[in-house]
Amino acid sequence: MTQPATQAAPAEGLLTWTPRRGLTGPDTHGFVPAIGERLAVADSWLLRDGRVRTLGRHRERFLRACGDSGGPSLRQLIDFWRDMTDALPRTGEWFPRVELGAESRELRLLLRHAPTLGTGVRAWAAGQIDPRTVPRRKGPDLDILARVRHRATTAGADEALLIAPSGVVLEGATTSILWWEDDTLCLPSPQLPVLAGVTSALIQERAQRTGVRVAHRERTLADLAGREVWLVNALHGIRPVTEWTGGGEPPLRAGPAPRATEWRKWLEDLAEPLH
Repeated sequence: MTQPATQAAPAEGLLTWTPRRGLTGPDTHGFVPAIGERLAVADSWLLRDGRVRTLGRHRERFLRACGDSGGPSLRQLIDFWRDMTDALPRTGEWFPRVELGAESRELRLLLRHAPTLGTGVRAWAAGQIDPRTVPRRKGPDLDILARVRHRATTAGADEALLIAPSGVVLEGATTSILWWEDDTLCLPSPQLPVLAGVTSALIQERAQRTGVRVAHRERTLADLAGREVWLVNALHGIRPVTEWTGGGEPPLRAGPAPRATEWRKWLEDLAEPLH
């Protein structure tokens, strides 16, 4: 069953979808997440007072990933997305996640309040060899990435950077990475095992529209010292790296970020009301 758009004070929890009943749950005694099931696909975004950035792009990525993983029929996926959108809260700050269970093949909506949002980020300079098994699809490796990020937080960082065995930077545990070399906006090559980030794509498109040169380059963490580096995702938007932690001696120096404020405002202004 879908939630009326006017419903007040929605609850956090996991709602499960079936073709006959729509979305049901969470139970009134509190949410206890299922333990042990890996996710085949997941996608998430920031929702503020019923407004979200480019939800259609998250829909396209989720439906495509479900199809690639042998998920439900396209008709069921479209019906799920419609019911899911109807059920999203229209007030407050939320970080909802849509899921496809790997074993159960259930389609689900996890309603979560958004965490505190940041405008800058401390990055773990130690680097983590990429542990993912399915790097181009969000979902299967979320548990592994959560453990990597936990290691980063214990070292005083907000985010961990994943690197290839060669030392080339790939992306963050929960973010895409972009950086500036003079007036060129740089990012890792799409030939590398990286996730197609919705926010990263929006930034690249704006750069191309406004005449900013975009280049794919292979860089190590040390190559990023002193540069304007952004870690971006659908939750926090654009966050410049303000500090590199845990990278040994001498520590990496974070560069100034003169472009971040204007680009961040542009990105935030893309949010549109849910239909």
